[in-house]
Order: sequence, then C-alpha cells, then structure tokens
Amino acid sequence: MSKKLFLLFLFCFSFLLQLNYFELEVSEKDMDSSLIGLTINGSSTTNFPSKTSGYAIESILCDKGSSGVWDYENWSLRLRNVVQSRTKCQINFVSQYSENILNGTDPVLREGLIPVTIENDGTVRKASLGWEWYKYEEQKWANAVILNNETEIYYDGDIIPESAIESYFVWIPRYKYKLFDMGEYEGLTTLQNKPQIIDIQFGVDTTNDSDNSCKTPGISGASGTCSVGKYMTHPAFLAFGTNGMWVGKFETGYKGATTKEEAQKNENNASKVQIKPDVYSWRGIQVANAYLNSYNYKREMDSHMMKNTEWGAVAYLQHSKYGSHTRLRVNNNESFVTGYGAVQDLTIGYTGINISCKENPNECNEYGVSSDIVKPWNTDIGILSSTTKNISGIYDMSGGVWEKVMAVMANQSGVPCSGRDENNHSGFQGPYCNSDGSFVGAENFPADSKYYDLYLYADLYTYYSNRILGDATGELGGFRKVEYHSVQQSVQQFVSSWNEGSALFVYKQNPWFNRGGAYLHGKNAGIFSFGYSIGSASGADGFRIVFSFS
Repeated sequence: MSKKLFLLFLFCFSFLLQLNYFELEVSEKDMDSSLIGLTINGSSTTNFPSKTSGYAIESILCDKGSSGVWDYENWSLRLRNVVQSRTKCQINFVSQYSENILNGTDPVLREGLIPVTIENDGTVRKASLGWEWYKYEEQKWANAVILNNETEIYYDGDIIPESAIESYFVWIPRYKYKLFDMGEYEGLTTLQNKPQIIDIQFGVDTTNDSDNSCKTPGISGASGTCSVGKYMTHPAFLAFGTNGMWVGKFETGYKGATTKEEAQKNENNASKVQIKPDVYSWRGIQVANAYLNSYNYKREMDSHMMKNTEWGAVAYLQHSKYGSHTRLRVNNNESFVTGYGAVQDLTIGYTGINISCKENPNECNEYGVSSDIVKPWNTDIGILSSTTKNISGIYDMSGGVWEKVMAVMANQSGVPCSGRDENNHSGFQGPYCNSDGSFVGAENFPADSKYYDLYLYADLYTYYSNRILGDATGELGGFRKVEYHSVQQSVQQFVSSWNEGSALFVYKQNPWFNRGGAYLHGKNAGIFSFGYSIGSASGADGFRIVFSFS
C-alpha cells in the first residue's frame, strides 16, 4: 500500500461513521511520520523493526477514540473503531520476553499456535510476546491454543472464548537432569517409598560433559558410563532435535461427543481431535489409529502420539522444583471427562470398589461425577491435578483414562511387535510376541523411529532393567507387590517406590505401554504409573498429542 493510498484511507474514515470497526494494515512503507510514532525499548526511532528482529509489542496508543492492535503473522498494524481522519498511533516495541533460567529454550511458536495466559477461573487471553506470559521459576508454564477457526484474529489482551478454542498445549523446555537411579531392577524388592525432587537444568546443549559418553541403553544396545549424580540431556528432546515440545494440556477428546459412549471410536479421523477441558476423552481406539490421528492432526507442527520418553520428560519436570513435585490428585471422573481432580486425595490402591472417602477416609478409592467427589480444572481442587498445582500446568496425567503411548516391545529378533496374537493387536503390521505369525494390515510402523520408543524383549513383566533412562519406569525402583483388601475382594498389585504407582513393564503377552492409570485406580494411578497392554481398542484407554518442531 502506497503512502498516498494510506492517507486516502484515513481521509475516508470520516465517512464511515456507521462502522464501529475498520481494519487497516500499516507497514513500514505506509508510515507517515505525522501519523505513526515508534519506540523500541523506550527509545524513539524511525526504523521500523522487521518480523525477525526479536521485538514484540508493548503497547499501541491511538487517538480519537480508536485503538491499534498488532498482527504478528502479517507483521502489520490494524486499527479498530476508526471514525475520524488522520488518526495518530504510537507503537511501542520491546524485546520479546524470555526467561533467563531457560537458557535459550523459550517457547517456539508457529502459525496457528496462539500464545495465551489463563486466569484462575479459566479465562483465556491472547498474550503479547512482550509480556511475561510464563515463568518456570515460579511454576508458571507457557500455554498456547489452536482455534476452531484459524482465520479468526485475536489481539493482545483479548479474551478468547472457550467455544472458539479447539486445543490447548503446554510447553516443555529442553533440559538435562541429574541421574538419580540407573533403573537396573530385574524383579521385586523390599525398598520403601522414595520419591525425590529431580535436579533439572534447562538448556540447548547436548549433555555429555559429565563423563563424555553418557548414552541411553535401549534397543540399539548402546552403552556408556552413565552413573548416579551425572547429568544427561533428556532423550525426549534428542529424538526430534528440538529446544522443547508442546504437549496436549488434556487427554485427547472426541469432537462432537455428547456422551462417553459417543467418544468411544476406533477410527482414523483427525478432524475429530480436540484437546480441552470438560470434554469426553477419545477411547476405544487401537494404537495404530491413535497414532494416525495424532500424526495427521497438525503435520506442519510435527504432531505425533506421545511416546513413553516424552511422558517421562513431563513427569520429571513435574517432580522438579519447576513443577508441583507432589503426588497429583487423580482425575476420578467416571465419565472420562477431561480436566477434573478428586476432592479428596485417595488413600487406597486399585480394588475395583468405590470406597467412600466420607465414610472411610483412611481407605478410600472414590470415583463418580458428583461435585462432592470431583471438581473441574478451574477450581481450587481441580488445579491439584495439574503438574504445577496451578492452572498453567498439564492435566489428566493421573487417572482419567489409561493413556496409550507409542512405546512397544520388540520380539527376540529386534522387530517391534504388533500385539499378542491375531485377536489382540495394535493394528500395526508386525509379528506377534506371544505366538507364531504376524498381523498383516494396512498400517506399517512409522518409517522414522523417532516416532516410537522400542524396548527389549522380555518374558515377564518385572524386567524393569529394560527401561530407557528418562522414561519414568525403571528409575522409579525398587518395586514391590502390595495387597489391597476390601469386603468383596483382595487385589495384588505391583507398584513402584514412587507413590505406589502401578508398575507393570511390557513383556511378551502385553508389548505396549500405557501411562497414568484410570479414574478408578485410586492411589495406583499417577504421573509415575505405568502398565502394559496388547495395543487393541479398550474402553478405558485414550491417548495424548505432542508437537515437536524447531
């Protein structure tokens, strides 16, 4: 737009009094010094900063009752409520906000991913990149949303209504952590509960400076001289070579479902993905379809189904000083609705029995939908199920649904297993781990191994030494068997030494990992809980989506 045409637009505004909103883009070549003023970090300038300059808007002040907002995508000024000619605006740029302790791992955004702040009541506002919209030092994690209609424009400070939001995501910055246990357990022990705060340091470096060969043992057979007390870059970030990842803030929901039954669909249809509070979790889906829905959701952001190591990265951050570092309240909503938290911290492990906390406070395992039992995400109780104990964190990582993750055991030849047998499999083409033959289907395992974690073959579900460091399984040892009693039954459960979370490792009959536990698992549910499955569709299993891009 030429300066002459720009001035003509301004002159014409006086004839547009019937409009209360007029939008006009103004870029560097359009500016008239009598109409536009600029500052950068408080100093006046006539140099219009470029989109890649690292600056953001601090404020825009316009006269004559109009207001200015900044379109970051098109890098232009847009004017609102212009009703008089020669409206003047002062544009004040500042350096984009960053947090020193992140050491260069601040959130990375792409078109369609809108930075937001969330108030305690759940009100979502578009955040300016010049604002302090996150602060990990104070357990305030960065949030962003995707809109149902991505052509809609919201400006800094605008409220984004819940009805306009399709999905919420939370940023997990790249970090290294101090190894606290090598996870070399091959059976049960008598060790007691020993959770601890995990030492984490954010940064973009790849950490092998402690011993020059700190590698993660796994299917490749790699070995190193890692040991307790040394730092290791978390493998979740190495697989994609990124400075962090965006993790679904809630379990993946099924768009349009009005009952839990309607959300139980074993289908490949990424248009049904939604990730938000107070919706029904997408359940009853094979791993292959969960993977396809995740992969096809937002290809431009390298969307994919969460892996076991990525779950571990969130879990370790939660249990560092940058997270709540306490046991999370269980989402005990029996209708599989996202974002809820138990009114009372459940005290007994899985028995399959709904034991009243009111009547039996020392042995309760209560679940349901009543507000006496469970509260939503934007309440004082609901936030206790968040990884930060505030509304900025990630929800549903304790209870809700068992979450399938892209993590599978290999057969004795090192090939990933489809499942147990011809009636119990993931939908991926591959051998069975517990019988002869293979499942021959339309979907191959991902050609790029970065999309799944592969584990060594095992005959029993106590081969915890087959862990991948950082996946929050074997490092949680020791492991023991406990017995929970009720009037109706007695249940034996394998648990870890971290909050007695379920601890069942993949083996030949159940080669796929699940995480987090379900709504009725009581204290056996949790961010450190892990279990096995055959990979087939289950009414209690769901999945979560992650973005990894540079």
